Amino acid sequence: MAAPQRVCAFEPSVWNDFFIPYEPQPLQMSEECMRVKMDELKEDVHGLFETLEDRAVEKMTLVETLQRLGIDHLFQEQIDTVMKEIHRSESNDDSLYEVALRFRLLREHGLWVSQDVFDQFRGKDGSLNKDIVAIEQRGVLSFYNAAYLAVHGESELDEAISFAREHLESIKSVLKYPLSEQVKRNLEIPYPRTLKRIDAPYYIKEYKHEQGCNPSVLELARLDFNHLQRLHQQELKAFCRWGNDLYEEVGLSYSRDRIVECYFWSYTVYYEEHYGHARIILAKLFVLSSLLDDTFDMHATLEEGRKLNEAIQRWDDTAIPLLPEYLKKYYVKCMSTFREFEDELEQGFKYRVLYCRQAFQTLCKHYQQESEWFHSSYIPSFEDHVKCSVMSAGTPSLIIGSLVGMGDEATDEAFEWAMGYPDVVKACGEVTRFMDDLAAFKHGKNKLDVASSLDSYINEHHVTSEEAIAVLNNLVEDAWKTTNQARFGSHVLIPIVNRVANLTKSMTLLFRDKSDLYTFSRGNRDRIHQHFVEPIPL
Repeated sequence: MAAPQRVCAFEPSVWNDFFIPYEPQPLQMSEECMRVKMDELKEDVHGLFETLEDRAVEKMTLVETLQRLGIDHLFQEQIDTVMKEIHRSESNDDSLYEVALRFRLLREHGLWVSQDVFDQFRGKDGSLNKDIVAIEQRGVLSFYNAAYLAVHGESELDEAISFAREHLESIKSVLKYPLSEQVKRNLEIPYPRTLKRIDAPYYIKEYKHEQGCNPSVLELARLDFNHLQRLHQQELKAFCRWGNDLYEEVGLSYSRDRIVECYFWSYTVYYEEHYGHARIILAKLFVLSSLLDDTFDMHATLEEGRKLNEAIQRWDDTAIPLLPEYLKKYYVKCMSTFREFEDELEQGFKYRVLYCRQAFQTLCKHYQQESEWFHSSYIPSFEDHVKCSVMSAGTPSLIIGSLVGMGDEATDEAFEWAMGYPDVVKACGEVTRFMDDLAAFKHGKNKLDVASSLDSYINEHHVTSEEAIAVLNNLVEDAWKTTNQARFGSHVLIPIVNRVANLTKSMTLLFRDKSDLYTFSRGNRDRIHQHFVEPIPL
């Protein structure tokens, strides 16, 4: 029996045209003065690296501060040099805070360090020495965050997370500011899964209360945030015009209008100034993919979906007559947008768009597979579901799109690597898929939704929803460990792996508290306002 046609009832955009006429309030200094001042402050911070010389702890603290303030992108060469020096040198630290900080920073930068460095803080029974825990409150938070960089097989770090979380929960109400706020945030989202740019406004506010606060570093962080915010505001204004024109042109009124959210999502992958072109291309791909997703999920009949998939696989004007009338303009717009991507790229980079198109076609195939299941009321095995739905989560294909506008680091090797859907790319899809399905389950499944991975697991293994939820949560944790492990592969690919990790981290915002904050976007309104409307007070 054919499945009934689905009816869409998505919430309207919470932003409407807000950013198109929006003109931010004048800053306390002109753009030119801001740039001059930032250059002076950058020289001051460059000097700090030289002043610290062989003092490893101070250098680690500086790197940590720059990362938390979101200005490490201004000092990448110096930071890379420092981390290699720290990795080569012996560690004589006896502070839990410092050992955990060194462990986390090295692993974040793709430099291996063993979990055995924490043995000195364990008693004979293997548990953390309680005397140290009582003394080192900040050290426990550092240890807790470090443990989230575990790879597969590091069960001691899994135990450390449980131990440290329990301790932090018990003391969070008596901690002093700003440690109290940092503990609160990291208990919600551990720091290694937090996006630096998203955390920066909070830490900029807190840093002046930290021991050893450097006024030059703090001022640079404030100026850099505001400088980049102005750039993002200009991009967002133009992007909203593009998005509104697209929605009006294609006329798919059943779809989610999430233009601002698509830009924000791309921004979480790369906020830096020199990634502007990459950011806009990825944001446009988010929009086109979202429209395609909604068409298969919420509107197209089985036959219409088949025709759309056939047209997208052919990718040619001769496929237009295949389509129902309401999908023709969307299809034409997809092809013209990809042509625009190619036109915008330098001659030597134009080949990248072919990879991007192939990834988009792969995504469409998986949407169509899910449509076939839905319309035949079929619940696949969990294994078959995951093979398809990890890809239909969209992020594996979007990762390839994220490389198109990047610079020289997006090499031929990087595209071939990404097109092979290596473990870290699949892990991003797994985090996306399982967090999405857990959110959908929490908020009530629509009877016209396709069976989720959770449904497949329950159906195949005859378990309760609670047991299935535990399995999916464990699979999310396994995917994070795969993401951590990927940093220790080819150093040439580390810049790409870091962008994949950023996209994975963005899921902690998108599905915060098991809510779908893309579909139900009011939940991210304040955060988007914070990044694109509110400047940092100078």
